[in-house]
Amino acid sequence: MARKSRKNVGLIGLGIIGSRVAAGLRAAGSHVFVWNRTPKPVPNFVGSPAEVAEICDVIQLFVADAQAVADVVEIMAPLLEKRHIVINCSTIGAEASVAIAKLVQERGAAFLDAPFTGSKIAAEKSQLVYYVGGDEDVFQRARPVLEATSRAIVRCGRVGDAATLKIATNLLTAVTTQTLAEALALVRAVGISPQTFAAALEHNACKSGVVELKLPKMINGDYEPHFSVKHMFKDVQLGIHAANEQRLEVPLTTVVGGILYGALCNGWGDLDFASLYRNYTDAPAADAPIALVDATPKPSANEPPEEAPPEAIAAEPEPAMEAPGDAEAAPEPPTDSEPESAQPSPAPPEQAPASEAASVAHNGASEDDEEDPGLAGFFSRVFRRKGTPVEK
Repeated sequence: MARKSRKNVGLIGLGIIGSRVAAGLRAAGSHVFVWNRTPKPVPNFVGSPAEVAEICDVIQLFVADAQAVADVVEIMAPLLEKRHIVINCSTIGAEASVAIAKLVQERGAAFLDAPFTGSKIAAEKSQLVYYVGGDEDVFQRARPVLEATSRAIVRCGRVGDAATLKIATNLLTAVTTQTLAEALALVRAVGISPQTFAAALEHNACKSGVVELKLPKMINGDYEPHFSVKHMFKDVQLGIHAANEQRLEVPLTTVVGGILYGALCNGWGDLDFASLYRNYTDAPAADAPIALVDATPKPSANEPPEEAPPEAIAAEPEPAMEAPGDAEAAPEPPTDSEPESAQPSPAPPEQAPASEAASVAHNGASEDDEEDPGLAGFFSRVFRRKGTPVEK
């Protein structure tokens, strides 16, 4: 085909990151051919993933999840051959990465597992960091394409290892952001200014890149998405599943997964995940403080308990809330790059439920924990803020 050349690079998925990577590749001198589920007015937009594979030898994927990656690869598969390198930059599980690599390799093509770290700004400046798993000779062939939009590349070993490392770093980021929201809420509640809090962090060992990025967004209420709630929730699900596979307890991750799910139920899925701070700024004024222990006076041995009003006795029990990981309850999660590059699909099998009950219990908590008034009160407020029911 006339358009085929060694400098042709394919990119599938034109979300927040993918669109900026495509621009960076063009700026570096590559002829970039792109496809997205929803057509966009960009140069060299082609008709299908198969056409991308026909034109280009190296193809980067920035799509929704493991199912979306598999769908795109299956469409390209009849055209894949030895000249091709498929580079998956979407955050998916290690098991899915290995399975998709096998599908590509069965066609004679090569595969790299190359998730990235870096926000919208880093992508605009071609300053992403890629974690790359796969054969060294394949990496060397693809290296110029990855270097064009990155400031560093971390070699991670086999296919699947990079996926695990990316998920592990995102777990740390999620928990840090929730803790930052809690700390900011505390200092503001006692009358300390956010600016004083920020100044104190400048000289504290807990200062980090996450703190530097997310604290100003929380203070200013700026939740323009750099990395969305729905994508962080998806990655936390992957992390919980990976930990369960290794029989590891991850209680903090599990709790934060529940809080992220509550944010989805509040309609914050497309906001930056710094919007977890809205759990404190958007709380209804009538909300009572969250108790860590049950402070309700207990009747003495000689005093009979107060009789419930008749209407309370006759009241119907409230239906149980669906677990956040249930396939019908969890909102559909697209990916790191917010792409629209594959048709909506059910959550991929490698995603584990990040539910307040099932996942917490799986990670070492007893079922009796659901009766704790502090924990129950917290999740009741997070999941049912402003009367928002859990979608069925």
